[in-house]
Amino acid sequence: MTKTVQKITLSPSRDIPFDKLVLSQSNVRRIKAGVSVEELAEDIARRGLLQSLSVRPVLANDGTETGKFEIPAGGRRFQALSLLVKQKRLAKTTPIPCIVRDAGSAILVEDDSLAENMQRVALHPLDQFRAFVSLRDKGQSDAEIAAAFFVTPQIVKQRLKLASVAPALLEIYAEDGMTLEQLMAFTVNPDHARQVQVWDVIHSSWNKEPFQIRRMLTETSVRASDRRAVFVGIEAYEAAGGTMLHDLFQGDDGGWLEDPALLDRLVTEKLQAEAETVAVEGWKWIEVALDLPYGYSHGLRSLSGDPAPMTDDEGAAHAKLLAEYRALEEEYAGQDEIPDEIDTRLGLLEAEMEKIETRPLIFHAEEIGRAGAFVTLDRYGALAVYRGYVRPEDEPVEETAVQDGTDPAVAGQGADRDLTDGHGSAAHGGTVIMSGGQPIGADLPEDEDDGALKPLPERLVMELTAHRTLALREAIGRSPDVALTLLLLKLVTDTFRTSSASGSCLEASVRHVYMSAQAPDLKDSVVAKLVDERHAEWEADLPLGDDAALWDYLTVLDQGSRLALLAHCLSFGVNALHEKVNPYGAGISAGGLTRRMAHADLVARATGLDMVEAGWEPTVDTYLNRVPKARILEAVREAKGEVTTQLLDHLKKGEMASEAERLLKGSGWLPEVLRRNDLVALDGEDCAEGQGADVDAEVADSVSEADLPAFLTDDLPAQGASMLAAE
Repeated sequence: MTKTVQKITLSPSRDIPFDKLVLSQSNVRRIKAGVSVEELAEDIARRGLLQSLSVRPVLANDGTETGKFEIPAGGRRFQALSLLVKQKRLAKTTPIPCIVRDAGSAILVEDDSLAENMQRVALHPLDQFRAFVSLRDKGQSDAEIAAAFFVTPQIVKQRLKLASVAPALLEIYAEDGMTLEQLMAFTVNPDHARQVQVWDVIHSSWNKEPFQIRRMLTETSVRASDRRAVFVGIEAYEAAGGTMLHDLFQGDDGGWLEDPALLDRLVTEKLQAEAETVAVEGWKWIEVALDLPYGYSHGLRSLSGDPAPMTDDEGAAHAKLLAEYRALEEEYAGQDEIPDEIDTRLGLLEAEMEKIETRPLIFHAEEIGRAGAFVTLDRYGALAVYRGYVRPEDEPVEETAVQDGTDPAVAGQGADRDLTDGHGSAAHGGTVIMSGGQPIGADLPEDEDDGALKPLPERLVMELTAHRTLALREAIGRSPDVALTLLLLKLVTDTFRTSSASGSCLEASVRHVYMSAQAPDLKDSVVAKLVDERHAEWEADLPLGDDAALWDYLTVLDQGSRLALLAHCLSFGVNALHEKVNPYGAGISAGGLTRRMAHADLVARATGLDMVEAGWEPTVDTYLNRVPKARILEAVREAKGEVTTQLLDHLKKGEMASEAERLLKGSGWLPEVLRRNDLVALDGEDCAEGQGADVDAEVADSVSEADLPAFLTDDLPAQGASMLAAE
């Protein structure tokens, strides 16, 4: 016999006047969540009621129906309808669509209320994003969509942006293969091919953080906060055809500029235009550079100039600011604490007064005619012009010296000297505008990587040793005892070796060493600032220009200050630079270079030099993009171990360098040329972190017993440490 399937009977629907409906006390929703009642009321007013109310007849005590209906499911909709009635936008007798449950149903009232809320399935975010796209495609604006769903236009833009990610990645997101935060990161670059490429690289990697995705998608772009972008201006960049990348989900500091080549061209053109403006002042030459090297004025005489007097308006403005400043100081002089707003106001007044007090320098026309200026950018992207520098060949000379040909500046030169060396352009009545240094943004040559561990490029070694030279200079400048020992070593070396000395009873001097090869960030390094600050402090105290007064000043100086001044002066003669060896006599010899590096190691050990504390760290620009992949892997292996290295060995050069920079940050790893020999064991194995070899470890064999007297060589190490140089 066939069993009869019982048919399901659904509750009937009917329209019930609003004034016949009441809220049920059995509604399980007690906590407000989601869209507010006011927003729901506006939505009902716009599109009508999309979902019927679930109601039951209200019974009297005797069990008869009263004509009223309670609402166990749909309470928020009823409250929204009540608000519309209260606002007289809906009549009390308006029929409301309802599903009427039988009063005697075995299903509890609370059961209906709970089931309606629990059986709902929230819309997947991707469906919402795509729905917004459909609304926009059918003619609705972002503002109209935002108003319809009670969100801000920015949220609409964000959801539309999420829907614009590469379809392949959207499918991965739909299948829970990536998080919403990761999908948000992909919106920063609209290039679908690049998005998929980045995902292919990172999806099997341990580092799939959103910041890594953003970094990879913007690695060929320039941040809007970059000083070049600040100098040119985003509007000028976009007017020239440049495009921008923006992150709608995080503060992107103005976004990214997608065309670095265009930006560099605009920077060059604007700097050239600024130089043309400065040339009107009558300077003999102008050097234009995006980056000026540390010590850019080396060998040049700086003109003093006279501060320009204040105009009447400037004087009046300064007096007004000073009066307000003094009045506030006097008003709050007796209080323990100054209110924050008053403290802020005092700071603003100080800044305004300092701006007026900082006067431009006025130079004599004759001095301007033989001097020059530098036009560059400061670290914040503002134009920086440094005026008043005279080159040795432009110094005025005695007529007899010129006739005799004894002036070193003109010896061997014709009457018409080309002061531009063929690299400058004349402008404004003879002013020569030049652009020196390497081309901005020059691409590095492709790495020919066969996996072998090759020597470091010589240019890189020179730059790294420039860092070390400057760090040693700072270390000696704060170490008077070491400076004195170094000076004694120099004097003893000169004394016990044959040397030709003439013109003085003592040949001991400091020659300022200029670092011809250096990284662009050297002048902004920590040690550069320390050296400059110490130099400025001494310069402010010394009575320069009067030998008699200077003699008296040094005579009465206390011993500690004398040693400190000696250390500072001596530090400018430190030369730990790697240079090209010239076997034909000009320049430094191989033995001389080895001896220089050995002496530098001795000084580094004595001063306790730590290049990590001095501020050097391996970055893409300072090291990692300058060496083959084998060197990058070697650095990560030494700092993080073989397991971490295996995570990188499959990456391309650029990606490997960027990831290595992140891994090495804070690790304290240094390339060989920046390490101290006493922190490496004699057998070539690295010592434990924080532990160096004994300070009596053997160093360069170039410091031989034949070079120095026995009483100094007895304590010197005998065996040299190798210096890694490029072929």
